[in-house]
Formats: sequence, C-alpha cells, structure tokens
Amino acid sequence: MFTKKKTLQCKTVMLLSDLVKNTSTDLKQVSVTIQTTLAELKKLQDNQEASIQSVQSSYDEQLHKIQETRQKILAALDMLEKKTLREMKDTLRKLQASLKSDVDKCSTLENELKQLRDSIQVISDKSKQELSFIASIKCKDKIQQFENYQKKNFAQLKFSITFHPNSEIMQYLSQLSGLGKIEHYAQPLTAVGNADQIISYEHYAQSLTAVGNADQIIRIDGKSEYDVCVPGEKHWSIRAICVLPSAQGLVVDYSNNKVKLLNKQYQVVSHCSVSDEPWGICQITPSEVGVTVGKQVQFIKVNNNQLVKDRKLKFQHDCYGIASHRGDLFVTSGTELYNYSLDGKLVSKLHEIKSDTPDTRTVCCCAVSLTGDKLYITNYNQNKLLTLARDGSVLSIFTDPELPCPRGVHVTPAGQVLVCGMGSITLLQIDSKGSRKLATLATEKYCLWSVCYNSNTDSVIVGMKNNKILVYKVK
Repeated sequence: MFTKKKTLQCKTVMLLSDLVKNTSTDLKQVSVTIQTTLAELKKLQDNQEASIQSVQSSYDEQLHKIQETRQKILAALDMLEKKTLREMKDTLRKLQASLKSDVDKCSTLENELKQLRDSIQVISDKSKQELSFIASIKCKDKIQQFENYQKKNFAQLKFSITFHPNSEIMQYLSQLSGLGKIEHYAQPLTAVGNADQIISYEHYAQSLTAVGNADQIIRIDGKSEYDVCVPGEKHWSIRAICVLPSAQGLVVDYSNNKVKLLNKQYQVVSHCSVSDEPWGICQITPSEVGVTVGKQVQFIKVNNNQLVKDRKLKFQHDCYGIASHRGDLFVTSGTELYNYSLDGKLVSKLHEIKSDTPDTRTVCCCAVSLTGDKLYITNYNQNKLLTLARDGSVLSIFTDPELPCPRGVHVTPAGQVLVCGMGSITLLQIDSKGSRKLATLATEKYCLWSVCYNSNTDSVIVGMKNNKILVYKVK
C-alpha cells in the first residue's frame, strides 16, 4: 500500500556543470581562508587554555586567602580569650585585695582587744579606779568598732568568680554558611581599542575604548613629587615600578637592595630586603609580583599591607628586565631575552645581541603588548628601542636624540608604549609598532629610570635616581 505524502518542489533546478561555470573554484583562496580560520581557532584554544591556568591560579590564591581568613578569625578569638582572662584576673586581684584588707583589719582589732584584755587584768585593783574607767571606755570603743565593722563588711557571703559564655558568638557562627562568598567573573583577554592612540589627558577614561586621533598629544595637568626613602638610607635609585589592581604601588630600590610597598598616597608602608641589587619588577597575580635579583627571580606577595617573600626561580644568567603575560615570564640577561614558564622552565631564548664589552646592557628592560604578540626591549648601550615578534624576530628599531641610554619601557592598559632612559631627561610615547615617536610627554632636570601607568588614578609614574617618584596626572 502506498501513502500519499506532500513533497517539496524545487523552484529552480541547475546542472552541476552550470554551477561550476558561474562559481569560483579558487582552492588557493579556500586554503587561505582555512588557514585563517585555523589560526583563529588556535588563538581561541590558546585563550581558553590560558583561562584554565588563570582560574587555577586564582583558585590557589583564593585558597590561601581562605586560610588567611581562618587564621584571622582564630587570632581574633585568641584576642577575645586574652581580654576575658585579663578581666577575670583583674576581678580576682580586686577581690583578693579587698578580702586581704578585711583580714588585716580583723588582725589589727584582734591585737588591740588582746592588749586591752591584758591591761584590764593588770589594773583590776580597786585602787586604780581611774585607770579601770579609762580601760573600760577603750574596750567598749574597740568592741563597738568591731560590731560596726562586722555589720558593714561581714555578711555571711562566700565569694566566687563565674564565667558566662557569650552565646551570641556561637549562635552567630552557627548561622553562617561559610567564611565568605565564592564568586567568579570573566575579564577580557585582549584590550579593545587603538593601541597607537595618544593618551588623552582630557578624556582618558573614554579614550580607552573610543576611536580617536592617533596623533592626539598628551597634555599633563601638573605633577607631584614623592619621597619614597626609608629612615637611615643615604643613596637611592628607583629602578622599576609596578602598580597592583588594589592601587598599591611597589618600587624597586636598587641602591638599598629593597622592594618598597606604597599606599594610595605613595607613602612607604612596608619594605623588604632582597639578597642582591634588584632591577626589574612585574605583576604576576593581583597580589604577587616577580622581582629580578642577581641570577634569580624573587616572588613577593602583598599580604595585609606587608611584603612577604615567597618562592624563588634560579637561573644560570643575570636577571635584569622582567615582564609576564598569561603564564609566560620574559627575563633579560643584559644581552639576551628569555621566555620561561612561571615555574622556571625554559621555553626559548627569543633574542640575543652579543657584545664583548663588560657590563653590557644591549638587552636591558622589556615589556610585552597586551595581546602578547609583540615584545619591547631597550638597548641601553646602542640607544635603541627594539620591537620584536613573539618568535624574537625584529619588527622595528626606534632611535631618537631625546632618548640616549634608554632603560624603562612600559605598556599601558590601552596598549600605549612609554619609554624613558638613564641618559635621558624625557619621557616619550612610541606607537605600538615601535617605529615612531608620538609625543614627548615630559622633560625633567634629572634622568628618568623607570615608568609605569597607574590606571587606578589615571596617572603616569616615573622613578628617578634620587629616591623620588614623579606622578603626572592625566586630565
């Protein structure tokens, strides 16, 4: 039996041979499209793998924070216990002092009454009526004193000390669901906007995402100077600066072998000594930085406004500049740029500029673009700023008479490139390709060693040799 079914009818029917005639069959273009798609797919995969590392890193950090919270609660309970014990001891001391005073008073009355009793026995002779009269009055007076004292102070009481626990504490703790709330959030892995856009001091907040004039010049609405020395220090130089999301700043004091923590007012609130002269610093997590020290990278955490030294990575070469990007660590040795993992495993040697001159800094400091596709290194000895591809190949070389002995290089949250030098008194902004100067941001009397952008306050921070930092406000 056959069943009638409705079928779709084609409006137009064309032969395959006709379609071939009218349609491009350029497989080369298709291959290019596939390659582009594969590259985007690889980029997406890399981003997600980076996210896996990021979420694990954040988990480890928050686990430490939970343990810290528990320790704080225990410390608070210890403090409450000490206060309660102190109060109970004070109560005991006061009671004992009062009771001891009563005992002493009784002892005094007892001695006086015994003396009067003995005196009465001696003067019981009738010929001594005057003395007997006086003794009688004194005895009655002492007896009256005792009776009054007894009525006033000696009710039939038994003293004791009792502790009544604060039930509200246990009740409150039992009602809590945990030590805090667990949340998750997502942050964009790449920045949106024109990396070559000049920082606008009038509308900086909007300029991060708005498309504007790439030649717009930075305007600075004043500057402030801050002294970041510690009492007892005589010579200083701020070799590197880093600002955390919490708005806390860290500066590397090369001359005193110290890393210093600054509050939002740029005051030193903590500092720690390192084993050798520190050179560079970069953020690893929201509360951890890596500092280059001799042939090591010293990790330092910020905990309750204190600097806490953590693990170290040891290398066979000197360590100067440092930057990080999605689990990759970039370290300069003076003549080479290395790529390491955060556990210290060598990924590759990206670039080398050989020199027979001692104490050479042909590969001095480094910075990485927001997307991680470009690296910027300062060549101190040859007065150059190099822009490298991720494989270490040179994309561009920048030189400028205003930039002798370039040292500090920094990429802002919008992707702008800032550079300054030890032999320079100027702060420059370079385009993201590293090929041309966009603006001279500032000119000072003294050489500028390091530069960093503080997105919390929209300001540019520059470190100098005299243990001072300059803060340029972005208007």
